Amino acid sequence: MNASSFFTREQQLQILAAVKEAEKSTSGEIRVHIETTCTEDVLDRAAWIFNKLKMHNTVDRNGVLFYLAISDRKFAVIGDGGINAVVPEGFWDEIKENMQKRFKEGNFTEGLSRGIIMAGEQLKTHFPYRKADVNELSDEISFDKPKED
Repeated sequence: MNASSFFTREQQLQILAAVKEAEKSTSGEIRVHIETTCTEDVLDRAAWIFNKLKMHNTVDRNGVLFYLAISDRKFAVIGDGGINAVVPEGFWDEIKENMQKRFKEGNFTEGLSRGIIMAGEQLKTHFPYRKADVNELSDEISFDKPKED
């Protein structure tokens, strides 16, 4: 099993649709990164990926990364400083628990999509869409090691 073939093309399109829906009414940015394995602490790896994808380069520091390592059954959801400063205590844990419940049932696409929508709801509350907003980061799912600079 490898990262790029874990989700079918149809499932990837469903996940992308969730990202677009979540970003529709917010200036926030959501990315999904999927790797085959994660041999280190999942939060450390997600933070490294967050940096490699330049997610900290948003104007309002309101990027959110959904990171999955499929073979190792690890995942993390992390937000940048702007969003972390305003979401309620335990918010990321609530998303992760919701996702994990669906993952345990084998519903990976649904779990990831629901987590993305939940993050989008908080982003919309704290970072509503403004007329001048632009999509600062790619919506495409990234796989395995991001390209080096």
